[in-house]
Amino acid sequence: MNKNGRIVSNVYELKTVSWFGAAHQLRDFGGKCEDLHGHNWKIEVYIKGEKLGKDGLLIDFGMMKEATDKVLESLDHKFLNDLEYFKEINPSSENISRYIYEALGKEMNNEDVTISRVTAWESESACATYMGP
Repeated sequence: MNKNGRIVSNVYELKTVSWFGAAHQLRDFGGKCEDLHGHNWKIEVYIKGEKLGKDGLLIDFGMMKEATDKVLESLDHKFLNDLEYFKEINPSSENISRYIYEALGKEMNNEDVTISRVTAWESESACATYMGP
């Protein structure tokens, strides 16, 4: 409670940054990106929670990186269009961020922490963020 007697919820948010390289083609795009090309994606993963452990941490950054690296391993140096997840949907930065969000959620979400958002940067000036439902 704060000094006015209102219940206050502290929310902490952590971020890690990782990278992977892959090729893709956007279907039904009508532009140059329909041609085979690749990116070195920069991936920002955000996790949130309200309670810190006795050690003063929400979660160990190493655990976040390990889980993220495991998911990115499935994308790194791949032709994304060939992956099952992207057979029907375009491997756009929007859908890549959603894929990572959902895969990490299965690995990391629990009663203490949840993935809050994932941002996929396809260049230094263009990115997409997925924040979940």
